[in-house]
This record gives sequence, structure tokens and C-alpha cells, in this order.
Amino acid sequence: MSVSPDIDTLPRWPFGDSPELGDRLAALIVAGVKTGTCCAKAHNEWSHPGERGVLVDGSARPVAILETETVTHLRFHEMTQEMAALEGEGDLSLQYWQDAHKDYFTREGTFAEDMEVVFETFRVISILNDDFAAKAGEHLARERAGDTV
Repeated sequence: MSVSPDIDTLPRWPFGDSPELGDRLAALIVAGVKTGTCCAKAHNEWSHPGERGVLVDGSARPVAILETETVTHLRFHEMTQEMAALEGEGDLSLQYWQDAHKDYFTREGTFAEDMEVVFETFRVISILNDDFAAKAGEHLARERAGDTV
């Protein structure tokens, strides 16, 4: 896929809070199974449809260009099964999403059952790292086998 000429002007979008989680989530995106994400509203009140950014791996290397499609504000306890599945993680269940995100938000100090979150859907515009993309299927197989970091 072609590289956008304005890549240097786009914001960098890391996922996760560790190099391992960053690689895992970036691989799920490149594999096409993670098309949604969420964060604490306290950390993101500005996202909007059409916004583009550079997905980076756990070492902050560019992997792909993403474009935000939808932005939904809701409470943690209002997450739906359908939205959780779009995150592409674990067994795709709402229970997995709740457990993983409770842990994540607790680590960052923002967790509360009624906390506000921003849920976004996005699409891959272009792949920037073919070597990383070639290994995405391996990450996906480990994810579905329950071998997550």
C-alpha cells in the first residue's frame, strides 16, 4: 500500500500501556480484527470522525495510517457486546472486555464502574510496515488461543 506524503504531520497513536500490549493491539488492527478502541474520556475529549493518525507498535515505530469513523461517549458499564467484539481482543466477549479494561483503567488510575469512556471505530487507510503486517496473523492466533500479555 502507498505511504501518505503527510505522514510526518499526523499524530502518533500508540495503543496499550506497555511495549508488549502495544505490539499485540497493533497486530490485531493490522490483521483486520480490531476496528474499535476506547479510552477514558479524561484522556480524550477531542476525537472526531475523519481524523487520521499513525498507528505505532510497542516501540513507537509506524505501522499503519488509521482513520476514525465513529466516536461514541458512554459509561464503562454501558459497553455492549457488539462494541466489545469490535475491539477484537481475547474471545471477543463483553466479559473479556470488562475484565481487560478494568485492569487497564485501574493501572492508569481512572477506573470506576460509571466512568466516562470514548469508544471509537476506525479503519486502516494504509500499511506502513509490511514486515510487521506479515506477522500479524501469528499475534491473532495467540490471541484466540488465550496467550495474551
